[in-house]
Amino acid sequence: MVRVCTEEIRVQTCFGGRSGDASPALKQCENRLLPSLSKQVLEQRAPQPQAAMGPGEELAPIPDSFILQPPTFYPVVPYVTTIFGGLHAGKMVVLQGAVPLDAHRFQVDFQCGCSLNPQPDIVVHFNPRFHTTRPHVICNTLHRGRWQTEARWPGLALQRGAGFLMLFLFGNEEVKVSVNGQHFLHYRSQLPLSRVDTLGVSGDIWVQAVGFLNISPFAEGSREYPAGHPFLLQSPQLELPCSRTLPQGLWPGQVIIVRGLVLQEPKHFTLSLRDEAARIPVMLRASFLDHTLAWVSPWGRKTLISAPFLFYPQRFFEVLLLCQEGGLKLALNGQGLGTTSLGQQALERLRELQVSGSIQLYCVHC
Repeated sequence: MVRVCTEEIRVQTCFGGRSGDASPALKQCENRLLPSLSKQVLEQRAPQPQAAMGPGEELAPIPDSFILQPPTFYPVVPYVTTIFGGLHAGKMVVLQGAVPLDAHRFQVDFQCGCSLNPQPDIVVHFNPRFHTTRPHVICNTLHRGRWQTEARWPGLALQRGAGFLMLFLFGNEEVKVSVNGQHFLHYRSQLPLSRVDTLGVSGDIWVQAVGFLNISPFAEGSREYPAGHPFLLQSPQLELPCSRTLPQGLWPGQVIIVRGLVLQEPKHFTLSLRDEAARIPVMLRASFLDHTLAWVSPWGRKTLISAPFLFYPQRFFEVLLLCQEGGLKLALNGQGLGTTSLGQQALERLRELQVSGSIQLYCVHC
């Protein structure tokens, strides 16, 4: 489970709201914010089959790059949490919410620890200010109790009373910030980003969701903004089985995103695509009995996917499917895992996406 910093932290509800309450601004935000997807494709070889696990065998440890941190929905502000695995190049933090009408300022801090005394170093301090005659954003670094040289950006992309989707994309020693799908600023840290292990959010802000993701595996070598979709939810958990219609089928460049949390005692997870004749030409199935992940053909033939088995109990996961000419590319937790072949006509005939299994489902986008 993800550790959350709680030492000496006094949590209080801001603006008279309760954790879990959604404002009208947030509801509007949910329905209209979709930043553009990167359509660059990661060229890679198809995976080789792996053997199923026998009785009594143990799973090998999952590499850190495969592990994702669960999102948090409607957290109480001020909010402080550990960033699982810290920051590294390609890590993304998504912050979705709204700015109150009477907001003065808020801040998002990427810091080294969560103590109150002494105050931890803050590697990236992101501080929008609305109460001045010229609203702006200040970025700075706090080192040993002293603020360093601040950087200021005018023309604030955030507005009072409006929803937002902010994406922080980290490079080696810098961070890019987009607001509602548009690049806003680029800040070079004055301390190593590798020291960061904690996120803090405070001030005049309503937060709907906080997410931690890896960069799109379909954009090799790119540090532009990838598939940073908001967590479009009416509640933190969707009903299963979950279906989404595909009225025009799939076309090159389209991305399917599925995010969820594996249950404590899982049995299976299935993602299937049905065509207009109700056949299932594409099925991705994870089996918890033999710990295998496989493509399943309409005739029941399995093609095993060679990768660490990611579906551990009580662990968050993300499945991406990128449609391209001749098939679908698969990525799990930000790692590309090859392609399954399917003709373009077959892709265009697909009409329904269905997700089922031993999971809590947070997001389905197609």
